[in-house]
Amino acid sequence: MIDIAFGRMELPKSGALALLLGEDEALTGLAATLDTALDGGLTRALAAAAFKGKRGESAVLLAPGAGFDRVVAIGIGKSDELTPHHAEAAGAKAVAALMKDVTATIAGDGLPATTLAHAALGARLRTYRFDKYRTTLKDEQKPKLTGLTILSDDAAAARTSFAPLAALAAGVELTRDLVSEPANILNPEEMADRAKALKSLGVKVEIFDQRDLEKLGFGALLGVAMGSACEPRMVVMQWLGASEPEVAGKAGKKSKVTPKDPVVFVGKGVTFDTGGISIKPAAGMEDMKWDMAGAGTVIGLMAALAGRKARVDVVGLVGLVENMPSGTAQRPGDIVTSASGQTIEVLNTDAEGRLVLADLLWYAQDRFEPRFMVNLATLTGAIIVALGHENAGLFANNDELADRLIEAGKTTGEGLWRMPLGEAYDKQIDCDIADMKNISGSRAGGSIVAAQFLQRFVNKTPWAHLDIAGMAWATKEGTIAPKGATGYGVRLLDRLVADHYEQ
Repeated sequence: MIDIAFGRMELPKSGALALLLGEDEALTGLAATLDTALDGGLTRALAAAAFKGKRGESAVLLAPGAGFDRVVAIGIGKSDELTPHHAEAAGAKAVAALMKDVTATIAGDGLPATTLAHAALGARLRTYRFDKYRTTLKDEQKPKLTGLTILSDDAAAARTSFAPLAALAAGVELTRDLVSEPANILNPEEMADRAKALKSLGVKVEIFDQRDLEKLGFGALLGVAMGSACEPRMVVMQWLGASEPEVAGKAGKKSKVTPKDPVVFVGKGVTFDTGGISIKPAAGMEDMKWDMAGAGTVIGLMAALAGRKARVDVVGLVGLVENMPSGTAQRPGDIVTSASGQTIEVLNTDAEGRLVLADLLWYAQDRFEPRFMVNLATLTGAIIVALGHENAGLFANNDELADRLIEAGKTTGEGLWRMPLGEAYDKQIDCDIADMKNISGSRAGGSIVAAQFLQRFVNKTPWAHLDIAGMAWATKEGTIAPKGATGYGVRLLDRLVADHYEQ
């Protein structure tokens, strides 16, 4: 993590500098001062590069003079069309070009303090690296950048605006860390322990072990865990930022208050998914270490909301299991009884995430009577076939909640695309010998059928299911994330809460 500071809008004496420049705008302020110091060198270089300041454009000047090692021009498009997401992308693009420098500066003359704070957020998220297990990296392979200064016409206001965004970044980084960990390190018990660390932020954390889950009647979740030597866990996290703000945020201070009308987020946490007896092909199975990304997002979201002291009551639940084949593993054709009392014929043990979520969703609505529930899961490969890696699938029984999620997705750049639900799909999981089966038996509409299965455990609570299988992991660098775990969903759901549910 780099150290980010905010300073006055004045030309540095040396080092590396990134300029955020608007489309077809004349050089003014600090950029004009630099151009003068370079005897018009900045103007000539931008002209030679045909740089117009369009969004996403960039130009690099190496050793331009005046004591600078490099100057980077980043286009931000038309200033009156600049959104926080665009600012984050510009900050990320700028810092990506400055990673070989020890310290660097980003300047955006005339930009509001809030915009520059979002540029700082993008810069921080772009510099994330998960290299804790790389012991032979050479110095030239490591990024040198350790400090970044953002110049603003109102540095104090930018610093204040960045404070909650820094907490948000910490939540995203926590999610990325969890999703990146190998399964031999991050088993259900270890992941529960890492969630427990949120107590230091004032989050109330309860951990339910195998015996607790048996008492609760979590037959669907426990069935998934049967084949593993690692026992399952459920973690319930509560942030009481509305009902008890004097308790929330204070580590060690306990509350007996049950949140009233909380918003609830539920995450699938399969720390490794072999498919169980319905075992997956070997090729690509290593990716199944991140089948717990839904749970990772919920834990990161809770950290973000607590870190910025959100004035809202939030509950996060994650179900943590490992899906393994063994002599004790669940078999295709087994029938399990869920916490709701409904029975399920398990035709495919690789359709396990919906079994975990079934018990969690039922428990969440029964215990907390939430205002709404949103669950996240890397649930189906079919959603990647449908939507690729550009949008997560959104299924919902409530139009207002769906619309608000889509709006938050547009604001943050974490896209959602609404998919259908309907009786015709639901009938496909009717079963002859149990209340339902966990797959339809057909490849058609696989993501929709999975969502219909989940809806059977929701009743009339406003609910949305986000299938993030195509979004949790990236095989190439993105705008604000390197390859690997993206942390998808933390910014999206933080925005949903901030825009509609905080006091």
